[in-house]
Amino acid sequence: MKNFSIFKTTAKVFNDYPTYSRILFLFTVSSGGMVAYSEYQTGRGPQNIENKHMEPKKKKMVVLGTGWAGISFIKDLDPSIYDVKVVSPRNYFAFTPLLPSVTCGTVEARSVVEPIRNILKKRTGEIKFCEAECTKIDLANKKIHCKSTFENGPVPHRDFSLEFDYLVIAVGAQANTFNTPGVSEHCHFLKEVEDAQRIRRSVIDCFEQAALPDLSEEEKRKNLHFVVVGGGPTGVEFAAELHDYIVEDLVKLYPGVKELVKITVIQSGDHILNTFDERISMFAEKKFSRDGIELLTGCRVVNVSDNLITMNVKAIGKVHDVPYGMVVWSTGVGTRPIVRDFMEQIGQGHRHVLATDEWLRVKGCDDVFAIGDCASVDQRKIIDDITMIFAAADKDKSGTLSVQEFQDVIDDILVRYPQVDLYLKSHHMKDLRDLLRDAEGNEMEVDIEGFKSALLHVDSQMKSLPATAQVAAQQGIYLSRCFNRLDECKANPEGPRRFRGSGRHTFLPFRYKHFGQFAPLGGEQTAAELPGDWVSMGYSTQWLWYSVYASKQVSWRTRTLVVSDWIRRSIFGRDSSRI
Repeated sequence: MKNFSIFKTTAKVFNDYPTYSRILFLFTVSSGGMVAYSEYQTGRGPQNIENKHMEPKKKKMVVLGTGWAGISFIKDLDPSIYDVKVVSPRNYFAFTPLLPSVTCGTVEARSVVEPIRNILKKRTGEIKFCEAECTKIDLANKKIHCKSTFENGPVPHRDFSLEFDYLVIAVGAQANTFNTPGVSEHCHFLKEVEDAQRIRRSVIDCFEQAALPDLSEEEKRKNLHFVVVGGGPTGVEFAAELHDYIVEDLVKLYPGVKELVKITVIQSGDHILNTFDERISMFAEKKFSRDGIELLTGCRVVNVSDNLITMNVKAIGKVHDVPYGMVVWSTGVGTRPIVRDFMEQIGQGHRHVLATDEWLRVKGCDDVFAIGDCASVDQRKIIDDITMIFAAADKDKSGTLSVQEFQDVIDDILVRYPQVDLYLKSHHMKDLRDLLRDAEGNEMEVDIEGFKSALLHVDSQMKSLPATAQVAAQQGIYLSRCFNRLDECKANPEGPRRFRGSGRHTFLPFRYKHFGQFAPLGGEQTAAELPGDWVSMGYSTQWLWYSVYASKQVSWRTRTLVVSDWIRRSIFGRDSSRI
């Protein structure tokens, strides 16, 4: 009891000393000698333990998807600020621009994927990952419902739910079949790594079947007819890759079927690559013509059976049947079921994709954000805010606006409404003030009607962002930086002024910067659309494509594997096994 009394006394003395003090207790007890040394610092005492318990909990953030948008968001997010959980049915990130190369063995599937946990372990904070599929978003209760889908194991399916304070939807999109009969059952798609692997096996199967004995020439031609539906970048690149694969590798292994192979690209529009510069579109069509790739433009597929494609030929107004051995469907993107269900909940069921504002927040949902192919930025029209802009600029309330008064709001207008900048460039104007000058270049004052007239056609420059990896990656980076500075910027807003109401927006709106796009056309030739209306085509552009795609890999591991695959292919050719 005596020893316990002494311990209580020393503990009381220890606790009574002020913060940052150091105390050396030296005492003896009847049973022997004891030396006790303690350092007492801020954060270790009882009073600070109490403060620690009072610290606010981290906001719960759930990220759906591990594609371009999701990974770009995760890589730049500061996980020390939020409790982050990532949910995706696949535990890897895939470099999708190289999927056409995977279909023909130019690049191996493993070379274009990076495990998610490899990416997460490089982060300074903790981010948890769940390999599962989100089945429902419960906005009312701020919860998502998920289901694991493991093919093997004692429990293949397990249901669970996660609560969130912030939800980032980055699930991408699926292939758009336009409800065409037979497409889902008989066509290949090219959206995932598994799709590319299935296409690769199917190509080999077609050649092996054509090499079987006792097949008629007609049956062989049918088996070796490869059809690509869709003349966009993915369809064109796959057709080019397939042509190179056949010419450079497969005809050497299957010499008896060389003259029977045929590749056909079916395009509903008048030209392939119609989102590119017209010069690139024409170059691609000429290149395909020289290579013997058949282009059927102005044709719309209306049905696909197990051995026939039925299409409506616009030029003759008739339906035409085409036998095939394999079909790859590449006609655009559609909405995933989970996103479609969520859109119905929030009153966006009439749309094709989720609508977000300029800050990538889903319209009508304060704490839900959407990035990548599953969403579209619904840019605000300047015509809707003309009256408010005029009132903000007309400080003397004269009812007219001079160029000097207009000057005060120009910077905010250019940031808040990106279509204004596009309008100025398309009309070769250097300054927004030019809209308030007459034909001779003299400054003039305008009333509200004149102001509306000057800006009437600006909104015609508004364009939807393309569903590309480049857009998704930029959106992910932008949104993560907003979240990293959320608390800081709430106190110090730095965005453009609110023309409707007072104050300023918390952040600058998202603005996409186009860095160009490539269209590999086979035969070591590539076309490129570069910033500043530059167009490059030919062999030199292929080397630019190599360097850009290598540099954009998500890790040094995948970068090394991809480059080594290119070198292997140039030395040994492509692999023709089904593995």
